[in-house]
Amino acid sequence: MARSALLNVMVQSALKAGRSLARDFGEVQNLQVSLKGPGDYVSQADRKAENIIKTELMRARPTYGFMGEESVEEKGTDGAHRWIVDPLDGTTNFLHGMPHFAVSIALERNGEIVAGVVYNPSTDELYTAERGGGAFLNDRRLRVAGRKAMSDAVIGTGVPHLGRGHHGKFLVELRHVMGECAGIRRMGAAALDLAYVAAGRLDGFWESPLEPWDMAAGIILIREAGGFVADTAGGTDMFGSRSVAAGNEYILKGVLDLVQRPVPKA
Repeated sequence: MARSALLNVMVQSALKAGRSLARDFGEVQNLQVSLKGPGDYVSQADRKAENIIKTELMRARPTYGFMGEESVEEKGTDGAHRWIVDPLDGTTNFLHGMPHFAVSIALERNGEIVAGVVYNPSTDELYTAERGGGAFLNDRRLRVAGRKAMSDAVIGTGVPHLGRGHHGKFLVELRHVMGECAGIRRMGAAALDLAYVAAGRLDGFWESPLEPWDMAAGIILIREAGGFVADTAGGTDMFGSRSVAAGNEYILKGVLDLVQRPVPKA
C-alpha cells in the first residue's frame, strides 16, 4: 500500500504517541489507589501523547493549523490546512485498564477531511485513509459491511454519562434503535467505533455530543471504505452539530430514521 508523504508523517506520529501511551497504560493499571491519582496520571499521558504528535506534525508542516483535545487551537499561516488530533480517545477505558483506546489524527484541507489515521496501540491496529486512495487496516483494504436490513445490523453508539449529554433524548433514540436491530454496542472510543464501521465490524453508528477530534479521522475512513456519514439530522454539519451517524447507504438511512423518530405519545 502506497502512502503519501503527509500520510506517512501522520502514521509515524500516531505510532510514536501510541508507544508512549502503551508504556503509560502499563503503569496506570497499577494506580488504582484513588480516582485523583489515576485521573491525574491519565491527563499527563494525554498531554504527553499530544505533545509528541504536535511536535512531529508541526516539524513536517509548520504552517498548518492545529486543533487538539488537550490544547488551545492554533491557526495556521497558510489558512487552508488544519491538523485535528485526539491523542487519547477512550480515556475512561484507559483509566480502567481496558485495552480499547486510540490515537486519532486527521488532516483538514479547506474544510474537508482529506486524510485520517486511527491507531490502537493495545492491538497494534492501524487504520489509515486518504481521499481517493481507499481505507486500510494495516495493509488490508477496508470495505463497510454490506447488510441492508436493520434487523441484521449491529449498531454502535456512545452512552451519555454523568455531566454529559442529554440522557432523556438518548434513551428515546436507544429505545427506537434497539427495537429494530440485531444488537447495540457501546465500547467507549468513538474514533475506534467509526474505524470499526469502516472495517465492517459494526454496520452503523450514531452519537452526540462529540467533538471534531472524536470523529474527524473516522469520517474519511468510512467514506474511503465505501460508506456514508451524516450528522444525526441527516445533514453534513457533523462538527457544528457535534453529532455523527454512519453506515452503508441502507443502514445509515435506517439509523437516521430511527434516531429522528418522534417520541411516542403516552
